[in-house]
Amino acid sequence: MTIQYKFFTIPLKATREVETELNHFLRSQRVLTVHREFVSQGENSFWTMAVEYMSDGNTPQKTTGKKRVDYREVLSSEDFALFVKLRDWRKQAAEKEAVPVYTIFTNEQLAEMAKRKVKSKADLKEISGVGEARAKNYGDAVLGIMAGNCIELEAESRANETNR
Repeated sequence: MTIQYKFFTIPLKATREVETELNHFLRSQRVLTVHREFVSQGENSFWTMAVEYMSDGNTPQKTTGKKRVDYREVLSSEDFALFVKLRDWRKQAAEKEAVPVYTIFTNEQLAEMAKRKVKSKADLKEISGVGEARAKNYGDAVLGIMAGNCIELEAESRANETNR
């Protein structure tokens, strides 16, 4: 991996092509920083941008090969509701620790937790990518959410039976 730079000049009266090229480039690279400067020259004013990004030296664009998953379609409505609770907790935990959310758990891992209805730290460790450290650091919180969800579902079930 090496740090690379790409430079863009965007006229004040920018053409759609230049904007499209810049946006495509930004979406397709692992961007580190964007240095931008406005150059005032009356009608000929423009923005200049230096994009610093990581490159493996082979491919000009990053491609993960993974398609974006819509978990609403993949999970049952019950599992998706649990997935949303886990995702909300993860976001708060990541903000508190000042880390990206995926360092806590990936969406795929959260979806698997919701599907499997994990009940123990041992269950957590059976999920791909969840080891001893994650189970230790986040297991109690996840299991609390899972247990709270079970209690909510039981209460809803009893209420539905009473209303029949």
